[in-house]
Amino acid sequence: MSFQSPVIVQTAKAAFPKAELAVPHVSGGQSDAADKKINETIRQTVQKLVNNQGSLDDPRAQMLGYYELKTNEKDYLSLSLFNYAYTGGAHGLTLQESLTFKQSTGQTYTLAQLFKPGSDYVKRISAIVSAQIQARAIDTLEPFKAIRPDQDYYVADRALVIYFQLYELAAYVFGFLYFPISVYELQDIINDEGPLGPMIVND
Repeated sequence: MSFQSPVIVQTAKAAFPKAELAVPHVSGGQSDAADKKINETIRQTVQKLVNNQGSLDDPRAQMLGYYELKTNEKDYLSLSLFNYAYTGGAHGLTLQESLTFKQSTGQTYTLAQLFKPGSDYVKRISAIVSAQIQARAIDTLEPFKAIRPDQDYYVADRALVIYFQLYELAAYVFGFLYFPISVYELQDIINDEGPLGPMIVND
């Protein structure tokens, strides 16, 4: 596989009453069209997170948006977008949505697209997550059965990181719960044409 330069990720600031957002902006990729597609997907996702937080009518309300870069190599970009808002009540709420792109085309990937068609990735990943829940003694709200087929994830450090939103798996005090899974643990079902394929190669 030929070397792919990482894209340039800069921070764009957006502000409106009671809110300040730090939004990633991509440039320097293999095509301007792909960069534009990536940036538009990011913009739409940031807007969706803002909308999902609801009204900022409370006089004490505030909103902060930020992001974390997870992978920027081998023609793939994976990042997490966060939105914290206090809209009244005991505490604020943070939402997270992650996006994984092919840099050269701007394509995004669902969890299912990381794996070979027909592979029972839900069962495989659920078993690994279940074992980690037990090993880490996580007190779940309900007995854990399985991940959603479209469970939230990102790619980082040759690992697939499955995660759960606040309150989705456990009480608020646990925060976001992350379950890193080495790509080598899933190697036999990975779609070689997707984001995890290049991560298996030791180069």
